[in-house]
Amino acid sequence: FLMERKTRAKINRKEVMLAKLRKSCSCTPKKLKNFVMDFFPVLRWLPKYHCKEYIWGDIMSGLVIGIILVPQAIAYSLLAGLKPIYSLYTSFFANIIYFLMGTSRHVSVGIFSLISLMVGQVVDRELLLAGFDLNDDAPPALSDGSLQNDSQTNTTAFNLTIAGMNAECGKECYAIGIATALTFVAGVYQVLMGIFRLGFVSMYLSESVLDGFATGASLTILTAQVKYLIGIKIPRSQGHGMLVITWINIFRNISQANLCDVITSAICIVVLVTAKELGDRYKHKLKFPLPTELVVIVVATLVSHYGKLNEVYASSVSGAIPTGFIPPKIPHFNLMLRVAVDALPLAIVSFVFTVSLSEMCAKKYAYTIRANQEMFAVGFCNIIPSFFHSFATSAALAKTLVKTSTGCQTQVSGVISAMVVLLVLLFLAPLFYSLQKCVLACIIIVSLRGALRKFRDVPARYHVNKVDTLVWVVTMSASALISTEIGLLVGIVFSMLCIIVRTQRPRTALLGQIQDTSFYEDDLEYENLSSVPKVKIFRFEAPLYYANRNYFLKSLYKLTNLDPNLEAARRKKYEKKEKQHLKKGDHTTANGLSIGETTLQLVPKQIDFQALVVDCSSISFLDTTGVNTLKEILKDYKDLNISVLLACCNPSVIDSLKRGGYFGKDFGSMQEMLFYSIHNAVQFAKDQK
Repeated sequence: FLMERKTRAKINRKEVMLAKLRKSCSCTPKKLKNFVMDFFPVLRWLPKYHCKEYIWGDIMSGLVIGIILVPQAIAYSLLAGLKPIYSLYTSFFANIIYFLMGTSRHVSVGIFSLISLMVGQVVDRELLLAGFDLNDDAPPALSDGSLQNDSQTNTTAFNLTIAGMNAECGKECYAIGIATALTFVAGVYQVLMGIFRLGFVSMYLSESVLDGFATGASLTILTAQVKYLIGIKIPRSQGHGMLVITWINIFRNISQANLCDVITSAICIVVLVTAKELGDRYKHKLKFPLPTELVVIVVATLVSHYGKLNEVYASSVSGAIPTGFIPPKIPHFNLMLRVAVDALPLAIVSFVFTVSLSEMCAKKYAYTIRANQEMFAVGFCNIIPSFFHSFATSAALAKTLVKTSTGCQTQVSGVISAMVVLLVLLFLAPLFYSLQKCVLACIIIVSLRGALRKFRDVPARYHVNKVDTLVWVVTMSASALISTEIGLLVGIVFSMLCIIVRTQRPRTALLGQIQDTSFYEDDLEYENLSSVPKVKIFRFEAPLYYANRNYFLKSLYKLTNLDPNLEAARRKKYEKKEKQHLKKGDHTTANGLSIGETTLQLVPKQIDFQALVVDCSSISFLDTTGVNTLKEILKDYKDLNISVLLACCNPSVIDSLKRGGYFGKDFGSMQEMLFYSIHNAVQFAKDQK
């Protein structure tokens, strides 16, 4: 039987689009109010804020995150190749803007190691191209970003043409100029993706790709910090293969290691790792995480200052961190053009990490987020701070987990964290002058524990899915050995190729009947299945389209042990020979047999089936090539008096077959060619003569 399809009312797409356009372009007070409140979600939830219920949790989590933010911001400035003051600016502005525009109640947006690394790689490349020395110990530019031209400082000056005026910019000025231009363009990309609703781009970043990218980038971060750990001076490597080149330079200069930095690093790593392990073990007993990083920074700064480690042992220190805010400045348009390509992967990675963490928190605490608004929020977290000497931001997993574990209820906690950072910016920043860079490197390396632990998960990941493990390994290797941006691109392309390959060579099977039931399964996978006499049941577990057409036919011919094209050609060949012998008056065939025996020789072996049932339950769609392939096997098997029956087709496949003329012009034979279950098709085949 054939089920009657519902008749759908025809939709005038032109009228629908015009109606949507009129609705979008109309402006009423109510619509304007909704637009503003949607764009600034804080206007919706802040008036409903339950102060007695939420305030203490928000204050506690805000203080804890603020205490964690300060040392991390100072440390991650090493990754970005910028001064610590700019990292503090970034942390302050990101928290304020996300408070106004974000839809997640718990996510922590701010400085993030992977984003800092990507910014730092672009900054280093542009500094090198401009002729600056990447040596960290070169004398710094003036703290307010003013112009500097000193031929004795081993830093060249770069000429900029801005608004028709020529100006010379020093190393620090040019570095933050590159970072702000990169951040502004990345924010513009994110806002444009929000406007055009391109959030679906994140779907192409699978969990394996993101994990592999994070692990590979973590190896790069670890490598970049080793020189600070042991206090050697090596050039900052650029370009592809940075990880390998850096390690070669490290081993070449290992004899120059600073003993003071080595001892300090060893002590700090032991203290930090021990505290982290104890915190993980007893986290159910602790009301909030131990502020280990802050304690280490305070103690290390005091020891360095009073022990004069910089003067006596030549240990590299952070240097002067100015207080207050530098006047805002528009990012340079000329620099935007230089970094426009680099900003695209930065924008995508920043958005993907933010949305994935937001969705994780929303699912855990039973509320919803708006992915499109998240894209606007993180976009403006980049655009607006770029005018205030800040660089790119993103949500960070570690701080988000700490935030949720310390009682966070809303983004009011983000404002509290921003106030802590503001306190440091206004008053406490100069106190970190004597802080050793090796201590900051220790904080960065210990913060990578989570990403580096992914190596322990490889056997379990391999056991679950071998293809996903291969995607992880390829992405991780490319991110570490080539570059982070190339690694991300390689991961996306390779994961898509894996999907294509899996649809090009999917599983195929002949099915047998489960005894005393109307169900059928793979004959090679299950025991005690009975074959159906005179019927072959073929399953193809993928869409049928141009890329797997040949594999479909090869698998079908191999499993049924019959190629209809070869069989038809062989029959024609024998028929031709028989006609030649009959014309000559010879009543024996070319094989020496009588005419009556020739029919036995037309087929090399007896065909053991009269009907072929194709199980289409796993075929999600057909393209033109797929339809033509089914029409081809229908014709070829019909020439051998074998009927082809289709079972379990979805409506999309049926429509494709109808449009392709598979059932003929009037669909009259459709009832004899299409069945809603394999068992119905088998029963029909048995009833045929």
